[in-house]
Amino acid sequence: MKKVGLTRSIHLKFVLIYVLLILLAMQIIGVYFVRELEQKLVENFQSSITNRVELLEYTIKEEMVKEREDDDPTQEEDIRRILEDSSKNSDIAEIRVIDNRKRIIGTSDPNNQKLVNRVTSDKDVKRVLALGVTSENTYVDNQTHDRIWVHAKPIESNNEVIGAIYIVGEIERVYDQMNDINKIFTNGTLIALFITAILGVLLAQTVTRPISDMRKQALAMAKGNFSRKVKVYGYDEIGQLAITFNNLTKRLQEAQATTEGERRKLSSVLSYMTDGVIATDRKGRVILINDPAASMLNVSRETVVSQPIVSLLGLEEGYTFDDLSNEQESIILDYSTKDKPYVLRANFSIIQKETGFVNGLIAVLHDITEQEKIDLERREFVANVSHELRTPLTTMRSYLEALAEGAWQDESIAPQFLDVTQNETERMIRLVNDLLQLSKMDSKDYRFNKDWVDFILFFHKIIDRFEMTKNINVTFQRFLPEKALFVELDQDKITQVLDNIISNALKYSPEGGTITFKVKEKDGYIEISVSDQGLGIPKENLEKIFERFYRVDKARTRQMGGTGLGLAIAKEMISAHGGDVWATSTEGKGTTIIFTLPYEVEQEDEWS
Repeated sequence: MKKVGLTRSIHLKFVLIYVLLILLAMQIIGVYFVRELEQKLVENFQSSITNRVELLEYTIKEEMVKEREDDDPTQEEDIRRILEDSSKNSDIAEIRVIDNRKRIIGTSDPNNQKLVNRVTSDKDVKRVLALGVTSENTYVDNQTHDRIWVHAKPIESNNEVIGAIYIVGEIERVYDQMNDINKIFTNGTLIALFITAILGVLLAQTVTRPISDMRKQALAMAKGNFSRKVKVYGYDEIGQLAITFNNLTKRLQEAQATTEGERRKLSSVLSYMTDGVIATDRKGRVILINDPAASMLNVSRETVVSQPIVSLLGLEEGYTFDDLSNEQESIILDYSTKDKPYVLRANFSIIQKETGFVNGLIAVLHDITEQEKIDLERREFVANVSHELRTPLTTMRSYLEALAEGAWQDESIAPQFLDVTQNETERMIRLVNDLLQLSKMDSKDYRFNKDWVDFILFFHKIIDRFEMTKNINVTFQRFLPEKALFVELDQDKITQVLDNIISNALKYSPEGGTITFKVKEKDGYIEISVSDQGLGIPKENLEKIFERFYRVDKARTRQMGGTGLGLAIAKEMISAHGGDVWATSTEGKGTTIIFTLPYEVEQEDEWS
């Protein structure tokens, strides 16, 4: 998570709000205070001048109505003296006295004495003389550009206007005082704001510091660290929040530990399950797949997560996710190829909440390749046994029916029919004996009578027996060591193995062919091989010749009386002796059956 910028910080917002509230309050107070102060100062200024005007009016009126002697000062001189005394007030710029003929008879301004005895042109004075009312107006001086307050008052005697007093007050001084007060107030506001900002920062820290600690703790919790705790700075609402946050952290830590334990258990169970497990979300997308399932489907976890399960299992054409959710029976997934069978069985179960809402799907995969193979082999085995038994029984039944119908009286054919019946009976006995022997080996219900035997001498005797009894023109070639090789084996069982292998070689060898016998001494075992020059076995059938009832050429084999179990019995017996057996073949050139038996040189030295 990115760090919170200064402009987005709640700390700055808190300080700004605090400062703005203080500024707004001070501005409201300032506007009201300045306005009221200005109004009060103006009123005091005007009241001061007005009070003086009333006193001045009385004095001037007395001078204007006074009867003078010849040696008395003139009216203008007395008025000038009075005005000079009255103009000593610094708030008054000039005082003029005008008679009822609009003639200026006195002024307090020594620089404007030339105006005396001149007719005034001032509109306020004319209005006062004409109407007998007091006039008050504020103007701007054209020369100084300062504001002046003009007060004109009529002088009355016996209810008759005999003149007017015209006073110019320097009201600009009041506004200058207000400007000074405004500057003082502004400076005070700035100082107050500065102090307020500092206090706001300190106050904001008391709120934002615990919140910042909780934010850091939340980030640490998001990364899985529950060891940190938020410092409690007090027991106010934020302190209580910090305590609650610490309790929440502890609960989350405990819940995470429990969840992690359950997750590990589930992961362990899923990992060690032999069955494959796939889980999806409510839209059918894969959210979990264990290793066995990934191995069964030959995919990796990273590539299948979020992939639809119908696509993963290759069921797009026949099923939808809803179909799989409602599927009650198992679905067989056949991934077999021409060379290798591979079959899976899939069972589906929905993940459902208590409310009945379907939250996903669980698919369990079972590898039933071996089971299918066993079922197929069982069916083939039953079919083959049934066929192998039915063929001689059918033959015997036909011949016996013929004999029962009177053929036994015909001396030319009766012995032949009985001979065929006897041969088929012996064939069935061989088949049943082979089946019983395989059944014992499958159930491990058999014992070996092992003994140390010179295998070379033992092998020569078996070959000699076949060489003396063979009825076809086949040559035997022997490539056997001249020294004795002592091997621990069951002579009866290995004799049966060699009889089956050599019998097959004789059956499929052509007239004038050669059967080759070899024994090689290897490291830890001896290798025995029997080679013929028959038709050979196709490469695709070579691995199957050791399966029960398997025949490359079924018609020819049955004609020769084979049961199809000889090599299967040989494989079981060789495996029981700790050896291995396999075949090599070239079509048209012959087949070689090879098997091994354990052999130890130390034992050889003891017996030699």
